[in-house]
Amino acid sequence: MIKTFVNLFKQKDIRKKIFFTLAMLFVFRLGAGIPVPLVDTDALLAGVADNSVLGIMNLLGGGALQNFSIFAMGVGPYITASIIIQLLAMDVVPALTEMAKSGQQGKRQLDKITRYAAVFLALFQAFTLTYAFDVNYGLLQDPSVSNFIYVSVVLTAGTMFLLWIGDRISSFGIGNGISIIIFAGIVSRIPFTFANLFNTMVDTSSNAALFSGVINFLLFTFMYLAIIILVIFMQKAERKIPIQYTSSNLRKGKNDVTYLPLKINSASVIPVIFASAVMTAPATAFSFFSQTQGLYTFFNDVFNFQKPLGLSIYAILIVVFTFFYTNLQVDPDKIAENLGKQGTYIPGIRPGTETKEYLSKVLNRITVLGALFLTFIAVLPYVLPMITDLPNTISVGGTGIIIVVGVALETMKDLEGQMTQKVYRGFIN
Repeated sequence: MIKTFVNLFKQKDIRKKIFFTLAMLFVFRLGAGIPVPLVDTDALLAGVADNSVLGIMNLLGGGALQNFSIFAMGVGPYITASIIIQLLAMDVVPALTEMAKSGQQGKRQLDKITRYAAVFLALFQAFTLTYAFDVNYGLLQDPSVSNFIYVSVVLTAGTMFLLWIGDRISSFGIGNGISIIIFAGIVSRIPFTFANLFNTMVDTSSNAALFSGVINFLLFTFMYLAIIILVIFMQKAERKIPIQYTSSNLRKGKNDVTYLPLKINSASVIPVIFASAVMTAPATAFSFFSQTQGLYTFFNDVFNFQKPLGLSIYAILIVVFTFFYTNLQVDPDKIAENLGKQGTYIPGIRPGTETKEYLSKVLNRITVLGALFLTFIAVLPYVLPMITDLPNTISVGGTGIIIVVGVALETMKDLEGQMTQKVYRGFIN
């Protein structure tokens, strides 16, 4: 890993992409610290800390929400719009379904529609968040209609500017731009999370309490590292299906076995991001109600990760989105067709329909394991404060770990691919 990282900077083109990505992330972090005009965020800080839904939104935005900066909503509206469009494209709206099946041209059209939908959702979410925060925390210095509209437009513009930054990173930088932005936001919050956790767990009133607090903090740190190792292991785990060639001239030797790799977690971090976005979206539904009203209490109980009902809904959504996105990423029918075209087959399985059914069966089985793994890691930090004396500040740790590790692995894989491609080009030339 370290050798690969060093070699990356030896390639001029890759080095330029890395520095360009870092420059874009600097702009993102700079904007995350610029508050929206006409607002007062003093009371908002405590509200974000006490609300698990707002905590997730703050996590995905890299702390921009608690400052109510121009990037307060992050890329959440785009993620929500992407979920809606992908669901509608699954034989719900025929026009969208045709676009999804039309290759790269259709994908570009779907992405264009998704962005228009993201603008609408961003405007709606910006207005409702502004109204909710003003009702509950006295956000606006002057709560007039013009100020509501002004703040909403600023927040929407900030979200669309983030999407533009993500596009620049995808085109001229490294990795997926949207994922990189979320990654940078979460990483920027890790030092503050550990600092708050240390201050909460370590009591300096006596030597005995200090020693006990430090031990507990170190144990938590080791658990954190163990979870990271587990996430890395599961993200790289594969189910290898042996395949053979029918042509005699392509027949492999006994010791040279060819495999069809299927990742245990083909969906990567996307289900966690989707589930988090879906859970935070209803915040716009109960944002019109004051905290003293019964409807607010009801919605807050349903979508609160720190309560059993909300946590259960979050876990179910992760499982559902894992299967949903895995089916989008891996098509057994297409794999079976490609195997037939290449003159290969799975030993003991007839080509065609039987191969498709076998691949579907294997994929569903390993997806169950992947979904349970994602759910366990994401839910664990919320369960621990319920059964122990650990503070609620660790609650966003599991979601953050999955996203950070997943994006980091995908980005390194992309960089290694670019470096290998560069080597091959040099060899050919």
